[in-house]
Amino acid sequence: METITIRTATINDLDTLLRFEQGVIKAERPFDVTIKDGHVNYYDIVHLIEAPHIEIVVAESGSEIIGCGYARIENGRIYLKHKQHAYLGFMYVDPAHRGKGVNKLVIEALTKWAISQNMTELRLDVYDENAPAIRAYEKAGFSKHLMEMRKGLN
Repeated sequence: METITIRTATINDLDTLLRFEQGVIKAERPFDVTIKDGHVNYYDIVHLIEAPHIEIVVAESGSEIIGCGYARIENGRIYLKHKQHAYLGFMYVDPAHRGKGVNKLVIEALTKWAISQNMTELRLDVYDENAPAIRAYEKAGFSKHLMEMRKGLN
């Protein structure tokens, strides 16, 4: 059985994380017509690694990085019960390692970090047509909460 470990990402992981970022973008393009054509970046990965209010982790199998994700402390809206929450993003598992519980381990590590930061709520975004991702997040205890809608004007 494959042993998967989770650790905090370092600057030495940058090349792999940049490749994973492109994997996220490739996976999301079919769900979002508003993503620019050509090469784009979603994240400032160096900032994610260095910022004290963000925990970015990688999943490893042996010495190979096979997944990642981050938790970022964000302020809640003034009318909500919680003043802050942890927002999860950059959730990615290498296609060769999907179905092995990697995402679950990443979420568990980020949840522990969020609790250590006194957070009482986790939030994330997922495209409503991305049924496999929705199932994975529901399996991890998330529930649908709010749907964002858009209308293109041209």
